[in-house]
Amino acid sequence: MTETEVLPEEEPVARGNPVVSALASLIPYLIVFTASACTLILEIVAGRILAPVIGVSLYTWTSIIGVVLAGISAGNYAGGVLADKYPSRMTLGILLLVSGVFTVIILPLISVAGDLVSDLPLLPRIVTLTAVLFLPVSVILGMVTPIVIKLELQNLSRTGNIVGRFYAISTAGSILGVFLTGFVLIQWIGTRPIVLAVAIVLFAMALLFGDLWKIRYKVFAALPVVIAIAAVYLSFSYEWFDSDCEEESNYFCIKVREREIQGKTVRTLTLDQLLHSYVAKGDPTFLVYGYEKITGDFVALQEYRHGTPKVMFIGGGGYTMPRLIEHHYGDWDVEVVEIDPAVTLIAHDYLWLPLNTTIISYHEDARMKARELPKGQYDMVVGDAFNDFSVPYQLTTHEFNQEVKELLRPDGIYIVNIVDNIEIGNFLRSYVNTMQHTFEHVYVLRDDDLWDKDERSNVTYVVVGSSEPISHADLVEANQAVGWHEPITRFMPEDLFYRWFHEKEAVMLTDGFVPVDQMLAPVFLHSR
Repeated sequence: MTETEVLPEEEPVARGNPVVSALASLIPYLIVFTASACTLILEIVAGRILAPVIGVSLYTWTSIIGVVLAGISAGNYAGGVLADKYPSRMTLGILLLVSGVFTVIILPLISVAGDLVSDLPLLPRIVTLTAVLFLPVSVILGMVTPIVIKLELQNLSRTGNIVGRFYAISTAGSILGVFLTGFVLIQWIGTRPIVLAVAIVLFAMALLFGDLWKIRYKVFAALPVVIAIAAVYLSFSYEWFDSDCEEESNYFCIKVREREIQGKTVRTLTLDQLLHSYVAKGDPTFLVYGYEKITGDFVALQEYRHGTPKVMFIGGGGYTMPRLIEHHYGDWDVEVVEIDPAVTLIAHDYLWLPLNTTIISYHEDARMKARELPKGQYDMVVGDAFNDFSVPYQLTTHEFNQEVKELLRPDGIYIVNIVDNIEIGNFLRSYVNTMQHTFEHVYVLRDDDLWDKDERSNVTYVVVGSSEPISHADLVEANQAVGWHEPITRFMPEDLFYRWFHEKEAVMLTDGFVPVDQMLAPVFLHSR
């Protein structure tokens, strides 16, 4: 083909109408822009889709980003080869149509692929599941840009200009897909409707711009459409379209389930994979988790010391402890910093948190909110934002501990629950080391004495920081005085603490160096 030769598909449309011709010239850019946006929309959605199946971790996002980039790379190469052999809009239409099919079948695959790879070790399971769901569509969408560029290359002297322009438009589409999905779409319509909407957009582009009517054997064009319609139908028929979430927020897939425990009607709150809270109907004092009972021991201590303390919770979840304090100690000032407003709404709608509650909730990141709160007025700050290996790293650092200390009164307590394994993990040790640079007294607690006999792969520990010493006798005295219960709290013995703490080097966690994911990696791999 010479430099001036024009492909048949590229004959000017409506040569006599400049407006129509101008609009037609924008179509190739629209196709590239939209295809790239769809790719990144699916990438962001992948994190939310996989969260209830394999959790949210460094490994999950590494797998998603790696798989999608691999698909785009492979698609760019394959698309270039295909463009040289079959440079036509029909080729483009078939690719868009097939990409729509692979998009829509993500919906039924979500329900079955997790079980198919469940026997694999953790890392291969994450990568395989991600690849099964998102690699095919990433490859095919990656082929679109080279095809469109080939169709637009009418003059080889302008190759650099055209290629650069298309890749700029492609990147702009990717940026829009990221922001639109993360900031608007997930919370607005949910992940599964987003996947379906992407498929519909791809089908529409295939039919509008793909010259599919030119296919000699129309059955080959109709077959992908039939498959797509069948997949959508089955998605609704077999509830594959249902995410099983009461609410799908920008942060979590939120589920609430009801069961009977110890003769009580209890509702559970699950955030992604984590069963976060148990809340009993009609009994706000009902506690299941050991770390909640330990927190209750320290609540009694501060009640004994101050009468009407002021307490702040970092992380609301099911509002179990705030609700207990409001019920049992009605005159306390209780504040909750919960980053996800949907979690608080669920607590009101499903977990019996009264609409007229005196608990004050702030829906912000705790690191940001801590800077705005009044200094030196809190008797207790409770950190309950760390779940099973999904740790907001900005809340683990020395700088944040300093901010928390500034919020506390001189005898205030900072109490945090942490999941780790003291044998193979290093997060708890480093967190304690960091706390010791802020508080004069730091204690490691649990609800039993199985310090070196616990065979579980991970355990929830409680770390307490205070400017004044605290002993088990103090807890006993306080709990008896306020008529609470026999303390469940067990302090790590001093000899064990010394041996464990000095067994490995403890890292100082700062805003400039906070490798939490790497510290928890051995525990994460061992437990799954």
